[in-house]
Amino acid sequence: MRFVGRCVILSVSLIATSAFAQTAAERAACRADFQKFCKGTKPGGGRALACLSQQRDQLSEACRKVVDAHAQQ
Repeated sequence: MRFVGRCVILSVSLIATSAFAQTAAERAACRADFQKFCKGTKPGGGRALACLSQQRDQLSEACRKVVDAHAQQ
């Protein structure tokens, strides 16, 4: 029963995490920047986008475009 509960929690957290980088291309564009500037940030709940937004001027051009696109939504 614990295993099922953990699977449900993991599934929900993965769904929440995907809200920021919805496509593989978006995840790829921001992966290195997230690891460099937001290493201690737990993804989900808008935390990844907030962290990357705070570092916007230092982001790669590709990631900056992704962050800007999500900020406008």
